[in-house]
Amino acid sequence: MKKRKPPTFQLSSDRTYTAKVDTNCGTFEIRLDAKQAPRTGGSFVTLVREGFYNGLTFHRIVKGFVIQGGDPFGNGMGGPGYSIRERPPQGIVYSEGVVAMAKTGAEPAGTSGSQFFVVTADASLPPDYALLGRVTKGLDVVHRIESLPAGADGFPTKPVVINKIDLVVA
Repeated sequence: MKKRKPPTFQLSSDRTYTAKVDTNCGTFEIRLDAKQAPRTGGSFVTLVREGFYNGLTFHRIVKGFVIQGGDPFGNGMGGPGYSIRERPPQGIVYSEGVVAMAKTGAEPAGTSGSQFFVVTADASLPPDYALLGRVTKGLDVVHRIESLPAGADGFPTKPVVINKIDLVVA
């Protein structure tokens, strides 16, 4: 993956940003948190507008925990060619429906690239993962994805494809 400059776009707190994630299992919507995650959301929006996520997969499914996608390599090792950092909100709780950005254990808290995860059940995670937003519609689709068969490594036995992510700004 080639190195790219991190985007400078940030979400405006007086706008509402909704990402409609269309998958081969159905569609769910994420309301991006413009107030608590303007940089993280801005990076995500930039990637969405570039079509970065179109055709990528959910490469990790852990029932009762998370579904994770957004890796151009499809194996949990890829990203957009840059990372940004925005500290997670103080007191963040990764409850069902929260969407946050994945990072490696070696990266500082709040580091993110393109990989995101949707929490499928209340999870006691450390406050290390940059907040993106919350699923506001289609949580049943998230649970449908979560219930698909996956290997011990979390890799689904059949591909779960992100056909397209559309952005609605109001």
